[in-house]
Parts: sequence; structure tokens; C-alpha cells
Amino acid sequence: MQKTALITGISGQDGPYLAQLLLSKGYTVYGLLLPGGKPDYRNCDYLGITQKMKFLTADLTDEDSIKKVVKKIKPDELYNLAAMSFVAASWEKARLTTEVNSLGVLYLLDAIRLFSPKTKFFQASSSTMFGGNNTKGIQTEETPFRPENPYAISKLYSYWMTVNYRESYNMFCANGIFSNHESPLRGIDFVTRKISDAVAKIKLGLSDEIRLGNIESKRDWGFAGDFVEAAWLMLQEKKAGDYLICTGQSHSVRDFLDAAFKHVGIKDWEKYVVIDKKFFRPTETLVLQGKPAKAKRELGWTPRVKFEQLVAMMVAADLERLAENKKS
Repeated sequence: MQKTALITGISGQDGPYLAQLLLSKGYTVYGLLLPGGKPDYRNCDYLGITQKMKFLTADLTDEDSIKKVVKKIKPDELYNLAAMSFVAASWEKARLTTEVNSLGVLYLLDAIRLFSPKTKFFQASSSTMFGGNNTKGIQTEETPFRPENPYAISKLYSYWMTVNYRESYNMFCANGIFSNHESPLRGIDFVTRKISDAVAKIKLGLSDEIRLGNIESKRDWGFAGDFVEAAWLMLQEKKAGDYLICTGQSHSVRDFLDAAFKHVGIKDWEKYVVIDKKFFRPTETLVLQGKPAKAKRELGWTPRVKFEQLVAMMVAADLERLAENKKS
């Protein structure tokens, strides 16, 4: 029997990769779009899946609209990938970040409880919940949480609410604690895409600098396409659980710069980089690095795309975008 899946955040980075995976497995896939305005299909178009999907509208800050959608389709699986996910902006938009990332999850869980209790629920949690500065940079599922910004705090609420609904109502609710994961679909505000775009422009003579904050911060960077596969695997288990999804390796922003410039054949890249204090955060998590042993042991999941491959993929995609823009 064909399964049905509902994906929130379908206009973002992870949603289209997950939809692509589910479509390849024969699912009927619904993507949730924000009501009002022009629908954003760009990332789904990039992967060539828009015409293969179905779309509905609802707002995670509007409980009634969420309940209507869940009641209407009663999906076998619901993947919550929607979020106010730009950490730097969460300081300026703390209330909206909380409403989307925290209350939105509560609305989804309650809609499932009331109208579709057999639906399996996946919550995209974040390794930023760990903090990092007090854990020596190495995290597992047992590492205590110590969020250091409004985004991480909002994600911690949704993590525990997911656990609470699982334990209180015997619902299938799983948390995927995702470390940093990137792709050519990453938004331009994020440092990885900011770098890949700038390096492509520098290579083509369209720019001569890139302004960044702390380039010594280290992150456990993986490929979004690999991570959404882990999300799917979690919902195929007999029992719901919580898993840290990461590569097990950390790289600094400096490493990302080095790999990006290397891809375009530029060695002396330091002269193009300007350190700008306005990009430093009020509290900076210096190191995040996870240990994906549980995911490997129980889900059989391991990341396929290596760090250097990921960086090269992103720079190549931006070079191609710029070339197409020049033609048009």
C-alpha cells in the first residue's frame, strides 16, 4: 500500500531532498507551503520534483490551519523540517523564532494526537542545543543540553515536547538531532553558502572580497541529502527514538574557505577575506562535533558525502548559477 508523507519546510533546504527520496520510494508526498503570496518552488524545481508532488498551505503559527491539514490527509509520516533556522537572526526575531520552532511543533503534535494518532512524527532537532563550549566539543545522545542562543532554546523546547508526546500518549515521535548540514540549496544567509557564492564570484571576477566573523569556529558539517535519509530510517523503526545525526568530524570555517578556494584553483585566499566584527554573535559556540555511533548501530546509517566533496558541490553549483544568470 502506497504511503503518504507530509513535509513542512518544503521550500527550504532539507524538504526537497527528503521529498526526492520519498518519491523514489513510491510515496505520495505533500509539501506544506505558507499561505498568501507566491508559492516558492525554487528548490523543488532545482531537484526536478515539483510536478511529482502535491502542495497544501498552512502556517505553523496558526494552530487551526495545522489541524485542518493533518485532519484532511492523515499522513502515514509527518516530517517537521520547517523552522526559523538562521541562528544570527534569532537574536533579533526571538519571538517569531519561538512561535515557529516551539509552538509550531506543539500544534503539529496535538493535531496528530487528535486527528491522526497512527501518524509517525519526525522532528528536526539541532546539535546547537548542546552548546559546545562546556562539552569539549564532542557530543552524543547522552550529552547534557546547554543552548546558547534563542534558536537553540526554541529547538530544545520542541525536542522535549516530542519526547513528552511519545511518552504521554504512546505516539511514534522521533527526534533527529542534526548537526550542521549543507547543500547547494542552502540559503545565502548561512556562512557556508555565503562562502561558496563569494568564492564563485571572486573566481569569475565579479567580487574581490568576502566579509566574515569568527573563521576559527568549528562545526560537524554533512550533506543534507544524507541527513534526510536518516530521518526516513528513523520512521521505519518499530520503536521511536532520538538520534544524533552527524559525520563525526569537525572542520573550521577556515577549513571551509580553504576547500572552497582550492576548488577554483586559488591558493592565497586570505587576501580576499575580511574579518568583520559585526558578524560575531553575542555568544559564540566555538566547537560542535558529534559521535554518530547510535545511528550507525541501530539505523545502519552512515554519511556518504565527505567534507571536501560537499564544499566542491556547493561551489560548483554557484559557479553554474552565476553562469546561467550571465546568459539570461
